[in-house]
Amino acid sequence: MASRVEPPDGGWGWIVVLSAFFQSALVFGVLRSFGVFFLEFVAVFKESAVRVSWITSVGIAVQQFGSPVSSALSTQFGPRPVVMTGGVLAALGMMLASFATSLTHLYLSIGLMSGAGWALTFTPTLACLSRYFSKRRSLATGLALTGVGLSSFVFAPFFQWLITYYTWRGALLLVAALCLHSVACGALLRPLRLAEDPVVGGPLAQLVSLLHHRPFLCYTAAVTLINAGYFIPYVHLVAHAQDLGWDPLRAAFLLSLAAVADLIGRVFSGWLGDVTPGPVARLLALWSFLTGLALALLPAARQPIVLMVLAVAYGFAAGALTPVAFSVLPELVGVGRIYCGLGLLQMVESIGGLLGAPLSGYLRDLTGSYTVSFVVAGAFLLSGSMMLLTLPGFFCFFKPSATEQYSVTNSLEVRVSPQRAECAEESPGAQDP
Repeated sequence: MASRVEPPDGGWGWIVVLSAFFQSALVFGVLRSFGVFFLEFVAVFKESAVRVSWITSVGIAVQQFGSPVSSALSTQFGPRPVVMTGGVLAALGMMLASFATSLTHLYLSIGLMSGAGWALTFTPTLACLSRYFSKRRSLATGLALTGVGLSSFVFAPFFQWLITYYTWRGALLLVAALCLHSVACGALLRPLRLAEDPVVGGPLAQLVSLLHHRPFLCYTAAVTLINAGYFIPYVHLVAHAQDLGWDPLRAAFLLSLAAVADLIGRVFSGWLGDVTPGPVARLLALWSFLTGLALALLPAARQPIVLMVLAVAYGFAAGALTPVAFSVLPELVGVGRIYCGLGLLQMVESIGGLLGAPLSGYLRDLTGSYTVSFVVAGAFLLSGSMMLLTLPGFFCFFKPSATEQYSVTNSLEVRVSPQRAECAEESPGAQDP
């Protein structure tokens, strides 16, 4: 396969976007909707809610902490066989779960096996998408990640319908068949060889270089802080509204409003990220700041209309920051190291996501309300947005092209205007040891 300096920014890349759309739906759509099985497992296995909750928690942990492994495998063998293998594992885990006779069985099948399958599918697919796009990367990522929101709407009632007509065991078999579609999605990931690839070396060389890459480490810390507060409304917004006297159905409607705003925010932010001059990190800082501000103001909203407006504002800003968060990474480390970079980023940022909700619940128990919980969650996002200001080239007015990124990585002279050269000096390779 011939080498290319720049990503094609279209062509087969749109098929990769379609694949990433379905992959994000089949991973996070299933995870977000798996709560419909919760009461079934509690009733059948006569176990506490806490123990049953560990099923999805183990799956999420394995998916996130297994991302570096999937990244290394994709760097070595390409994303196609890795993602197809992950689809088989995810489906096999769900199928074996349908024969479960204990929670341990579910921990191993859904948590460990399906979780490992999800780790092998999502990160390589999104990294492959980043290699196909440069000028339209944010829009492509935004469109791909709308699969999470749309599937969350569809899968929850669909899974409940399956349980009603086929019991939970039959429903899990059909969910396994659904997960098997990841194999077809993986087959669509056509390998793309870029001229930067031989320069960055193998998985181990990339990992070592990233661990000494100051901008990458700074960005990882910022995203981890953002992640610590990002999911708090999904866990506690409904309970907060009920504390204010809202009935459960009306309180749940707040999350629906936020979800619709989330979808709109993802597409809008993806489009804006491609047409706005300067690095995408500036947009990420803006959306993170607005998300944190909305979270911090939530406890002050006492009128229903004000709380609904803040929920919509949170949903829009939170959705908007997602595609640009993935688009910043290729600008920092280059597309040649995107597999290892994305895998390492997801592993570290998961610490914030896993600790954020328990901390919020602890503060609720300690203070008797969610006021401090939302303020602290907002503070995490505001801190992360401030940390993004330290990234190299943050105040530059030009985006370095893929050609410039490759040239700097390869220690070649970049013949650009003085303004763009100043920005390019701070691009990926310049920070490596």
